Parts: sequence; C-alpha cells; structure tokens
Amino acid sequence: MEAPSGEAGSPRSGGCFYGTTATARPPAIRAVRVSGPGRPPPLTDRHTHRPMRTRTPTALCPKTRRPPPRPLLRSRHAASSAVPVLHDDAGESPGALTADPDVRSPGASAPGLRRVVLASQTRGATMHDHRRLGRELDLFDTDPLMGAGLPYWLPDGAVVRHTLEEYIRDAERRAGYRHVYSPALGKRELYEISGHWEHYGDDMFPPMDVGAEQVLLRPSLCPHHALIYRSRSHSYRELPLRMAELGGMYRSELSGVLGGLTRVRSITLNDAHIFCTLEQAVREARSALELIGRAYADLGIRAARYRLSLPGEGGKYVADPELWRRATALLREVLDGSGVPYEEAEGEAAFYGPKIDVQITDPAGREATLSTVQIDFHQPERFDLHYIGPDGAKHRPVMVHRSIIGSVERAVAHLLEEHGGAFPPWLAPVQLMVLPVGEEQSEAAHALAGRARERGLRAEVAGPEQGTLAARIRSARLVPYQAVIGGREAAAGLVAPRLRDGSRPDTLAGDELLRRIGDRVAARGPGLWDPS
Repeated sequence: MEAPSGEAGSPRSGGCFYGTTATARPPAIRAVRVSGPGRPPPLTDRHTHRPMRTRTPTALCPKTRRPPPRPLLRSRHAASSAVPVLHDDAGESPGALTADPDVRSPGASAPGLRRVVLASQTRGATMHDHRRLGRELDLFDTDPLMGAGLPYWLPDGAVVRHTLEEYIRDAERRAGYRHVYSPALGKRELYEISGHWEHYGDDMFPPMDVGAEQVLLRPSLCPHHALIYRSRSHSYRELPLRMAELGGMYRSELSGVLGGLTRVRSITLNDAHIFCTLEQAVREARSALELIGRAYADLGIRAARYRLSLPGEGGKYVADPELWRRATALLREVLDGSGVPYEEAEGEAAFYGPKIDVQITDPAGREATLSTVQIDFHQPERFDLHYIGPDGAKHRPVMVHRSIIGSVERAVAHLLEEHGGAFPPWLAPVQLMVLPVGEEQSEAAHALAGRARERGLRAEVAGPEQGTLAARIRSARLVPYQAVIGGREAAAGLVAPRLRDGSRPDTLAGDELLRRIGDRVAARGPGLWDPS
C-alpha cells in the first residue's frame, strides 16, 4: 500500500491514502498582510510613522455594547509573556483573516511576530493550522539541518504519537491481526517485481549502490509483506492471514508540496495486508471498513464521504482489464453491503487496482484521504503467492490492503485541526493537571499526581511558582481535567475538579476523581465526564 503524492486526477495520485483532492478554498477568506520575509511592510501612520494596526470591525454585544471576550489558547510550556492569543475578530465579516501584532508566539525569533489566525466562513468558528498548533503546543517541529519534510517529535508530540500507535496495535490485535517488522530498504529488483519501479518510480528516492547491488528506501510496505507471506507455505485452513505493521516508508516529495505533517518525506504508515480466499475477500474488506468506523468514533473524526477510486485516462496503471473488473465488482459489493453512500471517482485508483477511500476535510474545506481499503489481484500474481487448497492443489490468494488511519503524521495533523489542540482525554499529552492553591498544598498535589501516574494516567503539577491560580488554570485549559487543592481540600483528602469544557463537578475524594478519569480514558471517545 503506497502513498501517492499528486493532486487529485494526476497520474501520480494512484495510491492509498496520501493523495489530496483539492477543493476550492472558501471564497470569503481575506488576508491582512503581515510583515516578514517576502512580504511588503505594513501600512504606516503618516504622522507617527509607526505600523498601523489593521483589523476587521468587531461586533459589539447588544447588552454591554462592548466587544465579546476572546478565548485564549495557551501553551503550557511557554512563559505567560509569550502566550499566543487565539481569537476571531471576524465580527460581521465571516471569513476574515486577522492578525494580532501585540502577541508573540513561543519560539518566535523576533519581538512582535504577528499571530495569524484564520476564521472560517461559519461565524465564530476558528480554522486551526496544525503547523502553528504543533509549534505552540510543543508537539513537533522541523530543522533545516534535518531537511525539509522530515519533522521531529517533541516529548508531548511523542506521547500523542505513541498513544495513537498503541491504540491501533491494540485494535488490530483484537481484530485478529498479527504484527510484523520489515526493513525500510529493499533491492531494486523487489520493486521491479511489484511494479513500483515502473509505475511509481517518480515518487521514489534514487537507488543507492551497495557493492554490486542497488537498494532503495521503500515507497510501500506491500512488497515486503508479500515476501513475508511467501516465505512459508500456507494451507487454506490458515486463511484469512491478517498481517499488520506500523512501518516507515519514504517519498521523494518536491519541496513545493511539503507542509507540516500532511505532506512529508518520511512516513509512518498504519498498514495491513490480509491474504485470503476469493470467497473471504468481501467479508474481510467490509470488516476493515467497520474497524475504520470504530476508530473514527474513538478519535472524534468525521468521514466526509466514501469514494470508490477507479483508474483514469493517461495514468500509469497495470494493464489487466479482467483483474480491474473483478476487483471493482468486489469493492462495489463491499460498499453496497456496508450501507454507506459513496461516489465513484476516475483517476484516483492505485496503480495496481481500485480502492475505497475514506475522505476527510479540514476546517478550510480541503479534502484528503485518511483511510483506505483495497482488493488486489495483481501483487499475488507478480510474487507468485499461493496456498494449498482442500483439493491439495495450489491456489492464488487475494490480497486485501487496509489502513485504519493512513499515516500517523497525517492523522495527528487532522486531529490537531479537528480538535484545535484539545485532544480526546485518552489521547491528550497531559490528562490531569493538579493545581495546589499555595505552597502548603504542594505535598498533597504531588501525592495525587503520583497516584495518577501509578494508574497509568499522564499527570503533572503546576504549583504557585508558575503564577497565580487563575493564570495556571488558563495555561492548562487544553488539559482535559484539572484538580484544584486548597487548604480545606488538602485537610479532608478532597479535590475540586474542573473540566476542560468549563464545568465544575462537585468536590470529591482524590482517588474517586482518578477512578472516574481512568474509566473515561479506558472507554476512549471524546466524552469528558460520566456523572455516575
């Protein structure tokens, strides 16, 4: 299962999850010019010669006749003087692009760096940019010495990534998958057999000469899994054989299309291949769609639409009309049996066969493929895969390609933009922030955080040395749960919980709070609190 790089309809867009369907950007979005490299300077006042502050007029509250308060988005790792302010000054002009010249982002190299925030066409909603959020929340970043399209993960980002990967592995184990590891390099001959070298060569890094051999960074995990399958003989009694891996693969992306985590050169793909009989193929593909649906519910992701991706004119596709016809018929049966509405799109197929793409949209309305299911007759034939049937003869298996969340990078990018950095409780980098009112309660706060970590929860303490209680509460506003401990609470072994959504449940014992948080984390999903 490979990851194509081109836009929709291009010959290079023939793979599983990584092709982006370009949709028109909302027409109402306007931009306020910001000074910086490659930009014209801001307008200046003709008397003071200072930069003029350009804003879209803000709607006034009909009762107070004052501008509405602006919600804050703070990085808990940044000093209070460098906290970015997230607001929507669109007022009566939805879709305005506004900038606050008085706020500095953490890590900005020059004072007064403007914070640009997109406001969507829906009044009052904010379009989150995962690249900006990733930097401000200390999740990931890039360095020119590492190279473009090669992001690195900071500790909190690594927590999100590790938690997501473990969730996927656990879901796959429960569904009967066995996990493998395969190398990120392969001989050129391997990709000539699979067809990648012929049909997908423009997206691959050039070969490296190692002695008398040429090796390449792999563009796909499929050929490696085919070799693992054929390394042993298999009986029909073993099928379906479900093989999964969270593995690295590499794309020779052009610099102009790289961006944040959505288009990178080093990809961690949640990939799986099911080797089965022809009679089992539809059931296995339908089960994969159901697994994708359950994961979306736990992650708080919405599928925009389902697409049956078919070959188009002029693309580099495997020339075997009968195999294409059979695979397309089976995928239509999968979609019809699943009861989901779907559309057919020419020019979006993988080079070796059609596929089901689960499409998502970001707050700007741009569409991309996150998850995919494919039925493949081509690669089992190219690698001469077989199993021994009940008649004692060799039979060709069907290869079902399946990815629940596509690449880990794209999944995290979408989660950031979908939730604005407020991850579901089970996925949040910090799940509980303990807030002692004064130094006298610090011991009780650290004891509660220690018990939380013993239960497997990610807990931290923000003490008085980090500012006033109100400032600490604001700084931790993206943390799902806060536990405030004052003098009375410490004396009685109680805590005053606060939830991210602003609600404040009744004071309760610290261990009871940990039990409730643990139950919500174990249940997954986006919900914060169970009153029972």
